Amino acid sequence: MLSKRFASLRAAGRRALVCYVTAGHPDRARCLDLMRGLADAGADVLEIGVPFSDPVADGPVIQASSQQALEQGMTLDGALGLVAEAKLDIPVVLFSYLNPIIAAGPRVLERAHDAGVSGVLVTDLPVGADAEREAWFGAGPLDFVRLVAPTTPRDRMAEIARHGRGFVYLISRLGVTGMHAELASTLPASIATLRSVCSLPICVGFGISTPEHARTVGALADGIVVGSAIVQAAGRSVSEAAALTRTLRAALDEAR
Repeated sequence: MLSKRFASLRAAGRRALVCYVTAGHPDRARCLDLMRGLADAGADVLEIGVPFSDPVADGPVIQASSQQALEQGMTLDGALGLVAEAKLDIPVVLFSYLNPIIAAGPRVLERAHDAGVSGVLVTDLPVGADAEREAWFGAGPLDFVRLVAPTTPRDRMAEIARHGRGFVYLISRLGVTGMHAELASTLPASIATLRSVCSLPICVGFGISTPEHARTVGALADGIVVGSAIVQAAGRSVSEAAALTRTLRAALDEAR
């Protein structure tokens, strides 16, 4: 489903808006409304984050949302339940650390697929770290989305791209997730280098939070990933998060 979504966007000359939500935040009922609301507001792909007790790659906004969701009993299976109940007509990517996936059992990828998930992104499993586990993900029914850091050498970018499916997630800056006023000055060069060795769509995340960011990055990449800004808005209201998504969608469409 991810490849079809990106192919249709490419044919229309549009860029992908990938929106992140933390499963179970602000609570289960509002999270379900949020998922549907973001899809209606123009999201092309939804990333649903599995709350984890030690989210080392996440900034304060997503850390706080994960803690809130955990305190309310949200789990990986709970996240799959949300996806199944939401019945979205856009692809869903399961965004998780490795531990919750391993703890969920050997058929978790199949169960995720049955729930309506199209892809999986594991934040702490770099290419080459665990060949057996990576082969398990690669042979599963979900597109295995891989991360590329801004400091990754060109040859390493090519290796990561060869081991990925769906799209490649390019981290825009060093550090954890979160909102920033300015984009990294090195981002255009990072995108160009990755593009030279990668045939998959490139989506840029970490720090993307404003319409101006969307227009700028949309002119260079195949899509953007917005997380902390949406999570923060959702903490106030689902309607505010949907409104933000509509403004990002409009700005991104200006970058055709």
